[in-house]
Amino acid sequence: MDIIKIGVVIFVVILLLFVIGFLYSFGRIWIKAWASGAYVSLFNLLAMKVLRGLPASAIVDARIMAVKAGLDITTDDLETHHMAGGNIILTVQSLINAQKASISLDWKQTCIIDLATKGTEKSVVAAGRTSINPKVIDCPNPKGGRTTIDGVAKDGIQVKVKARVTVRSNLREYVGSAQEETIIARVGEGIVTTIGSAESYKWVLENPDSISRNVLSRGLDTGTAFEILSIDIADVDVGENVGAVLQESQAEANKNMAQAEAEIRRAAAVALEQEMKAKVQEMQAKVVEAQAEVPLAIAAALRNGSLGVMDYMRYKNIESDTNMRKSIASEDDDNE
Repeated sequence: MDIIKIGVVIFVVILLLFVIGFLYSFGRIWIKAWASGAYVSLFNLLAMKVLRGLPASAIVDARIMAVKAGLDITTDDLETHHMAGGNIILTVQSLINAQKASISLDWKQTCIIDLATKGTEKSVVAAGRTSINPKVIDCPNPKGGRTTIDGVAKDGIQVKVKARVTVRSNLREYVGSAQEETIIARVGEGIVTTIGSAESYKWVLENPDSISRNVLSRGLDTGTAFEILSIDIADVDVGENVGAVLQESQAEANKNMAQAEAEIRRAAAVALEQEMKAKVQEMQAKVVEAQAEVPLAIAAALRNGSLGVMDYMRYKNIESDTNMRKSIASEDDDNE
């Protein structure tokens, strides 16, 4: 009997320890949920913590926030979003902020935005805050290494512009839409186009607001996660005379081309001159070759009797007389 009593006592002690541990683990959370009007059963807390391995305290805190704000979000919704990898506290906060700002946003859409911004510099709270309090985007982005957007007017003068774009998050189009980089690129393109269509840089300096109106009328926020509220020109400055630089470069290129063509013609003339000299040398060689055949022909004529000795002597006399005349003519030319 003593053994049975001891066993019963041990069982009771273990049971009490289990109850105390259970109350310590879940009683505080259960009491906090009950006292806040966001009742969660003890069985649900036990299944949440033990069976599904979820952070019961965080889920209860999120539900309390939702109930206090008048939102109908169940623990099943919170559990599902947490298991999908979402941040339930930030998601509920964002939904509360949207409700206070009278922005139409439901729980499902808020969860989608939270999951879409996971792992990025943005968050669902930041997206909701931007929809309430518009943010200003510098164009161009200084982090990209450029400080101005440069365009060239029709008169060839460069104009440098800094712009500031005020945007508000479009929560219904936030997921799957283009972000700030697209806004910056589109605004930059619109500014360059407006400057390029101006007849003179002076018109741009006198009418900077026309850049804002022209760019804003293009509907640049289509397909993006933002709604453009305004585009303000923060600074306009005059750059270099791009037209003159281009003309100078073109003139230098034309000069180099003309010099190259002249060099080609000179080289062709030199080559032709050398070719003519070679032809002269060739003809002189033929003359020497022909002159070399004359004595051979005379010798052959003497042998076969076609030419007599007296004929040969008269030929030599004529040759000597011709050489003498040439010599006298050369001396007269030198004296003159």
